[in-house]
Amino acid sequence: MSAAVFFAVLLAALLHAGWNALVKTGTSKQTAMLILTLGHALIGAVVVSTRPFPAPEVWPWLVASGAIHMAYQLFLAYAYEQGDLSRVYPIARGAAPMIVTLVGMAVLPDPISPTGYLGIFVLGLGILTMSAGAFRSGESRRLVPLALGSAVATAGYSLTDGVGARISGDAVAYVGWLLILSAVFYTPVLVGLRGSVVLRAGPRAWGMGLLAATASYAAYAIVVWAMTEAPIALVAALRETSILFAVLIGWLVFGDRMDRGKVLAAGLIVAGVVLTRL
Repeated sequence: MSAAVFFAVLLAALLHAGWNALVKTGTSKQTAMLILTLGHALIGAVVVSTRPFPAPEVWPWLVASGAIHMAYQLFLAYAYEQGDLSRVYPIARGAAPMIVTLVGMAVLPDPISPTGYLGIFVLGLGILTMSAGAFRSGESRRLVPLALGSAVATAGYSLTDGVGARISGDAVAYVGWLLILSAVFYTPVLVGLRGSVVLRAGPRAWGMGLLAATASYAAYAIVVWAMTEAPIALVAALRETSILFAVLIGWLVFGDRMDRGKVLAAGLIVAGVVLTRL
């Protein structure tokens, strides 16, 4: 992994933690997620209008990714209704690199060094340590299966988009189309689950949601591009440094409790990042 890809993925991690924090600030997490999704679609529509239309062999990957992103957004917003940013986010993001690595070993051609695998393992250990406090904090334990559902979806779209973007040959256009499809899937499903009340939001909610959409779009476009330049499993692992950013945001902005377990987990995450860079 080159230095340019490394630092680009770190920037994407910061942007990802930032948009999650913006969604968490909303009164209705599902409404905030819906605004973000519609913002994605608007940005995507502008982007794809300037790019060639995807080839037929790209569309199965785009449709699959749109459906998986829809599931990811549902699980994540429901999880944020149950717990703090610094609890939900590590669990939601934590299992994904492990799943990507295990599946990738079987189906992807990317070579990964022993040090890379060790880095993924240490990073995963830090994430699991960060997540353990969910059972001791007094928060609703329902956040755990919801966050894990989000993690499974994260692994699914990481693999799908890494391969799909390579087939497409145009990562920017690929991300634009998949986020349009995500809105096409997510909006009617959410309205069916929650009713038309999720469509009601004031100017501030729309402003925050569209800001989150911009940060989210930029973050994922960077990651999908990085997956065309470096092994998918390493990119997926490195982007989980967003957990460290999210914990800091939770502590400094939301007043989440910072204990020794979180400090230890943060140290393991940093160590994992260093190992993936070697």
